[in-house]
Amino acid sequence: MRSRTANWFECRIKYEKTQEDGMQKKVTESYVVDALSFTEAEQRIMEEMSSYISGEFEVSDIKKATYKEIFFSDEEMADRWYKAKLQFITIDEITEKEKRSNVNYLVQAGTLNGAVKNLDEVMGGTMIDYVIAAVAETTLMDVFEYKKKEKEDKPEYEQ
Repeated sequence: MRSRTANWFECRIKYEKTQEDGMQKKVTESYVVDALSFTEAEQRIMEEMSSYISGEFEVSDIKKATYKEIFFSDEEMADRWYKAKLQFITIDEITEKEKRSNVNYLVQAGTLNGAVKNLDEVMGGTMIDYVIAAVAETTLMDVFEYKKKEKEDKPEYEQ
């Protein structure tokens, strides 16, 4: 289990998908990409999807994702994405009252119970008091994180 904080964007893609019976069906699928801007998010999702979709497709929507972090799983069966709302519990020093702040995470897992287990695994290593307020399966197909290029380009003056 590893986590990553970044600028996440949710992108919706529309295209014609070939069904098992050979028929074409228009579908809309959601993906998440790591990018610095809306423009870069559109470019990245188009690059990623062009290797999966033969034929035309369009980016129908891009919005900033509300995830503080994304928890990736290396488990083979972890093929779903779950949105989790955690409440961090702090005590106000002046009023001595309990204060809860909500934070959204995206968790990769094979089952709902697996998502909760992965959350507890990551959060258990912290000193933060928290409550899992909600966990729900999303319709996200995949998450594309930013990867460094294999070979770093050198400036011309170094070549």
